[in-house]
Amino acid sequence: MLTTSKKLLFYSIVLITTFIQGIVIAQPTLSTKASNAPLQNGYIFVKDSLDQYIERGMKQWQVPGLAIAIVKDGKVLLSKGYGVREFGKEDKVDENTLFIIASNSKLFTGTSIAMLDYEKKLSLNDKVTKYIPWFRLYDSNATVMANVRDMLCHRLGTKTFQGDFTFWDSNLPKDSIIWKMRYLKPVGVFRQDYGYCNSAFLVAGQILEKVTGTTWENYVSENILKPLGMTNTYMNTAGLAKRNNVAYPHNNLFSPLTKIPFDNVDNLGPATSMVSNVKDLSKWLQLQLDSGRYDGKRVLPWEALQATRDGNILTGTRKSTVYPTHFRAYGLGEYMTDYAGRQVYWHTGGAFGMVTNVCFVPEENLGITILTNNDNQSFFEALRYQLLDAFFRQPYTDRSAYLYDLFVPNMKKKEQELNDMANRVKQKNKSSIKLSDFTGEYINTVYGKITITANDKMLVCRFEHHPDLIGYLEYMDNNEFRMTYSNIAYGIYPAKFVIQDGKPSGVIIKANDFVETDAYLFQKDPNGIIIK
Repeated sequence: MLTTSKKLLFYSIVLITTFIQGIVIAQPTLSTKASNAPLQNGYIFVKDSLDQYIERGMKQWQVPGLAIAIVKDGKVLLSKGYGVREFGKEDKVDENTLFIIASNSKLFTGTSIAMLDYEKKLSLNDKVTKYIPWFRLYDSNATVMANVRDMLCHRLGTKTFQGDFTFWDSNLPKDSIIWKMRYLKPVGVFRQDYGYCNSAFLVAGQILEKVTGTTWENYVSENILKPLGMTNTYMNTAGLAKRNNVAYPHNNLFSPLTKIPFDNVDNLGPATSMVSNVKDLSKWLQLQLDSGRYDGKRVLPWEALQATRDGNILTGTRKSTVYPTHFRAYGLGEYMTDYAGRQVYWHTGGAFGMVTNVCFVPEENLGITILTNNDNQSFFEALRYQLLDAFFRQPYTDRSAYLYDLFVPNMKKKEQELNDMANRVKQKNKSSIKLSDFTGEYINTVYGKITITANDKMLVCRFEHHPDLIGYLEYMDNNEFRMTYSNIAYGIYPAKFVIQDGKPSGVIIKANDFVETDAYLFQKDPNGIIIK
C-alpha cells in the first residue's frame, strides 16, 4: 500500500517496498464494483477456493514457494505450504519451511521493550542518551528529546529506508550503524512525520541489552520463543543456507526469475533478522489473539501487548477507494488500521528475495501469516486482503487481479528502461575522458568509501562495507555508465559521473528501491561531500 506522495506510475516498481511500510493510499476505484458481487464466507473460501486461488496467483506472479497459516477461534484452521523451495527444483514448501521474516521481527522487539516497561526496568519515555550517551541524530534538539518509544515507531523525521543502502547486508558493527545515524539528514519533522527507520529498532535492541545484561537474541528467545514452543524459529540469518527445509530467495525485477543470495542482516537484528515458518508463527498469532496467553497459560502480560497496539504516529487518515479503511497508525513494531469496521494489526517483512506478512484481528479471533520467496510481487498482500474480505463477509473483489493490473505496466516500463540502457551500451560510444581517469577512491559521508578500478572493457566498483558486492560499469554516453550489481537483486541502474575541469570529481550511484530509494553521491574530495 502506498503513501499519498507516491505516484501510481511508481507503484509496482516499489510495490513491495511500500507494502513493507504498510501504508494505504486512496487509489482509483476498482473497475468492477464490489457492491455487485456476492458476499463471501471465510470458511467456505478456505475450504472450496483457497488452493485454486493460491496456485493461480503463484503462477501469475511467478512465486516459486508460499506457506500460509490461518488461526481462527483459538485453533489453527490451516497450516500449509505450496510450490517449491527453489525454482527449478522439486523440494516442496511445507508448514515447517524456513523463510526470513525480516521486519516481522520488529513486533518481537517492540513487545520485549514493552515487557521491560511493564516490569519498570526501563520506561518507554526514557531518553536514548540515558543508555547510549554518545547517541546522536542529525538535529541536536531531536537528539536531546529522542526516547525509547521514538525508536520503535518510525517518527524520527527521516525518509523511509534512509541509510539502508549503507546498513543492509553490510559488515558494519551495530554500534557503527547507530553512530552513522547522526549523518541522516531528515526530510521531515521529528515526531510529526512518518519515515520507516530500521536503524532505530537496532537502537532499541541495544538499549534492551544494556538494561537486561543479555543479548536481544537471547532475551527474545528465552521470554517469547521458548514459552511458545517456537523451536524452529531463529534469531539470526547467519548460517541459514545450512539449515534444513529452507526456502531460497528469488527476484525477477531485473532478469528472469533468478535465485539470489541470502541476506545477512544480523547487524540490524532487532529490526529484521529473524527466521521462522508458519507453524511456529501460528503460535505467535494464537498468543496475540488470546491476550498474551498460549495453551491456556500466561506467557506475556496483557499490558505489554496493549502497549504495542497503542498508535504512536499516524501514517494516514484518508479513506481508501480500494480497501474499506480510513486510518492507519503505527504502534511499537506493528501497524494498525480499521478494515470493514474491524481493528486490524499487521506487519510486512521484506528481505531480498522474500516478502512476508503477519496479521491478526482480535475482534474476529482471526490471524493470518503468509511467507513467500520472490520479492518482486504483491500476491502475498493480495492474498491477505482476500482472506480478510472473506472472513469479514465483504463483497468479492479479486485483489490479486487488481494489483496485477497495476504491476504489469510498470514491469513493462522497467523492461523498457533496461532495454534502453542495453542499447546505449551496444553503441560502444567512447568517452572523451580516459577510462583510467574515472578510477580511484570516492567518499560519501553516510556510506564511507567505494573504490573504482578499470580493466580493458569496463569499470569495476567495490564497496568498503559490502565486500561481497561488486558493481560492473559499462559506458553508455555523456559520462554515464550502466551499473550492474553482482547480486542482481540490487539492480541495474545508470551511474552518472560528475565532471569538474575535465576530470571526474564524483559519481551518483543508485540501487534497488527495495533497499533505499535515494541515490548516493560519492566524491573524490571528501571536503565537498553532499549527503544523500
